[in-house]
Amino acid sequence: MIVHPNFDPVAISIGPISVHWYGLMYLAGFLAGLMLGQYRARKPGSGWDPNEIIDFLFYIAIGTVAGGRLGYVLFYNLPYYLEHPLEAFFIWDGGMSFHGGLIGVVIAFWYYAAKTQRHIFVVADFIAPLIPPALLFGRVGNFINQELWGRATELPWGVYFHSMPDGPRHPSQLYEAGLEGVMLFIILWVYSSQPRKPGRVAGLFLIGYGVFRFIVEFVREPDAHIGSILFEWVSMGQLLSLPMILIGLWLVLRGGKPADISRQTS
Repeated sequence: MIVHPNFDPVAISIGPISVHWYGLMYLAGFLAGLMLGQYRARKPGSGWDPNEIIDFLFYIAIGTVAGGRLGYVLFYNLPYYLEHPLEAFFIWDGGMSFHGGLIGVVIAFWYYAAKTQRHIFVVADFIAPLIPPALLFGRVGNFINQELWGRATELPWGVYFHSMPDGPRHPSQLYEAGLEGVMLFIILWVYSSQPRKPGRVAGLFLIGYGVFRFIVEFVREPDAHIGSILFEWVSMGQLLSLPMILIGLWLVLRGGKPADISRQTS
């Protein structure tokens, strides 16, 4: 058994100002996306200007935070927020949904595609390999905060979380960090290194994340106020991952000839 280090969730405190580790993880994720995005933009024939990546990620950041919070409110705890509507805006109290954040990101790059007269698939393919590092940092933030832990386990790498003092549990946050953050990044980075039919890189991201999330959910503790929602074993995370996998399969397997749509409107 491994005992969680019991980190202080506040990384830096100066007077009344406190900076939480979770906030720093979000910042690290966006900085990683910025550096990787500018690197990809500098490649010959990328169709992107490195200077526009900051502008692009600004919209992505808004979509991530707004969509992530709204998704959590709607998918995971709607009855509570109907009774406490103002608390839906208290993002510092935690509660973010990846699937909601993804919807926010889709809206953001749809808007950016229209603004820059690019096809939405081109924008989606460009952003897809930049997302896994942010997922990696986000899951590390969950681990530091001792939240979203896994089910009870007797495996030697089970972690004793002080926030759940009933024995060792699967470090599901680290499982997701490794699968959704590291492995998915490698797969997408290698796959996108060669020209692909528009939409396929984004499709592979949807399949990869959906499958990895579906697998980890088997050892992740369901939200106490939701539990399993189908057949006594399917969680909300798994249910929300299924449409991602199906849409991803459609994008990867759809027919049609390769085309240069880098500057077509969506």
